[in-house]
Amino acid sequence: MDARMFGLETPLMAALQHLLDVPDGEAGAGGDKAGTAASGPTRTYVRDARAMAATPADVKELPGAYSFVVDMPGLGTGDIKVHLEDERVLVISGERRREEREDAKYLRMERRMGKFMRKFVLPDNADMDKISAVCKDGVLTVNVEKLPPPEPKKPKTIEVKVA
Repeated sequence: MDARMFGLETPLMAALQHLLDVPDGEAGAGGDKAGTAASGPTRTYVRDARAMAATPADVKELPGAYSFVVDMPGLGTGDIKVHLEDERVLVISGERRREEREDAKYLRMERRMGKFMRKFVLPDNADMDKISAVCKDGVLTVNVEKLPPPEPKKPKTIEVKVA
């Protein structure tokens, strides 16, 4: 569907449309050919941008923790990576690979294959030392516990001396 159909002909929309429409064989998309790197985004950049956009996640705030829930059907623990980046950025990434068989021919490919990634900036009250991740029935749940609230400062009483 074309963005012009809805009257969205802005330079930003044109750039986004260009990023999404880069075919695999286009010069500039590969970044491997001499002199093509300046003609457009690299294939890796487009792939990573699509991976971020195509990985939906639910983020919940619970009384004692933050919970990040991502659907990961058909993936094992070796295909999923959860790590901290720049001290406060939670990164969930991995790759779903296609089964390769020489005696089979795909008639239709609708399931998303390839890399996926999501990044979340954690709030100040997140405890970076208490992060757990569990993948059960194709659903990854990452829990980040909250730090206890700071103790309220007690007012300091100053004795007034009479001179």
